[in-house]
Amino acid sequence: MRLLPALLLFPSLALAQSPAPVDASDPVVAETAPAEVPLAEIRRYVSVFNAVKDAYVEDVDDEALMKASLRGLLSDLDPHSAYLDKDEAEALVADTEGEYVGIGVETERRPDDTLRVVAPIDGTPAHRAGLRAGDIITAIDGEPLLSNPNPHHALRGDAGTTVVVTIERTGEPEAFDVEITRETIRVASVASKLLEPGYGYLRISTFQADTGPALRRQLRALTRDGEAPLRGLVLDLRSNPGGLLSAAVEAADALLEGGLIVRTKGRLAYSNASFHARPGDLLQGAPVVVLVDTGTASAAEVLAGALRDHGRASVMGSRTYGKGSVQTVVPLDNGDSIKLTTARYYTPSGESIQARGIRPDIVLRGAAARSLRESDLAGHLAAEGGDDDSTGELIEGDAAIARALDALKAGTATARSRRRF
Repeated sequence: MRLLPALLLFPSLALAQSPAPVDASDPVVAETAPAEVPLAEIRRYVSVFNAVKDAYVEDVDDEALMKASLRGLLSDLDPHSAYLDKDEAEALVADTEGEYVGIGVETERRPDDTLRVVAPIDGTPAHRAGLRAGDIITAIDGEPLLSNPNPHHALRGDAGTTVVVTIERTGEPEAFDVEITRETIRVASVASKLLEPGYGYLRISTFQADTGPALRRQLRALTRDGEAPLRGLVLDLRSNPGGLLSAAVEAADALLEGGLIVRTKGRLAYSNASFHARPGDLLQGAPVVVLVDTGTASAAEVLAGALRDHGRASVMGSRTYGKGSVQTVVPLDNGDSIKLTTARYYTPSGESIQARGIRPDIVLRGAAARSLRESDLAGHLAAEGGDDDSTGELIEGDAAIARALDALKAGTATARSRRRF
């Protein structure tokens, strides 16, 4: 089997395609495996395994114990490498296709097994119930997550059923419960409207399989509605948790005349790739303001970084999340999968934003500071040149859109400096 390069940059998700089970004889897999595992380490592992089997206070199933050890092996690498059981792997695929049953929230698992909300998805039950980026889910239906081996799965269920999540929120003195009714989530990742004649607004809430074509359709519709080429566009990526890298590349391609969009670098040949734009800017050079905040993560940072580095757009808002790593999902022969960090990604100027994020050209102040950034996660990959330890902020509401529109109309919506690369 040949490892496939990751196409997903969710803080909690990875590849949406389904390659074949692992074959250790494949040269690519063989390249990733050590020539030999030290015998002393194998003996130590077997000793610990047997000690647990023999002496733990309760009987432990062999399969459950082995899965637990595999989860530990991956979770100690970094926050995004993980062991996925069959249900989790199938849920991952459903997420990227834009339809599944759940509450509509992107989360990441913390070292204490609680879930941190990266962002609720626009228009979903979680969004309507008031969940916010930075919220910590400590229990589901009254059960502490410490005792739940698959908390993400517990948020799923049949449409019409309810789930109660216990939330801890910065600024709130006590945890509180939120009851949410599950729905079939059909995520329309792109929405648009005319702010006024000649000036458009385009919101990308997540990057999924149909985002690229949907963005092109929406941009053409904005032009038809205005009956003239747009004079400017507000591109809203606030609290966009990321998604398919290929979708972010397609979005950048629609707004660039050419040049490098993003580069990935890893230890293996397949992890080193470059993605370039083709000629054909759908806006014909009309200025763009990209709105970002601390919830702007991963693939959304790829798009913002590409437009910024090419001098194609101004970035306005707060410093972004800072997830600059790529995950590859490797299916196993039992239906489970492993999600493994295999590369970092770099903006066209050669900058890695891992644990640093993108600093906006125009800073906006949010309602409250948040520590929801990659650099806050235990075991995260270190930034090249050192982590940025500043807090991010959520930029909510329509005031930011009005500020971006003002910048477009005033003619100040161009990147502060055109980078050379």
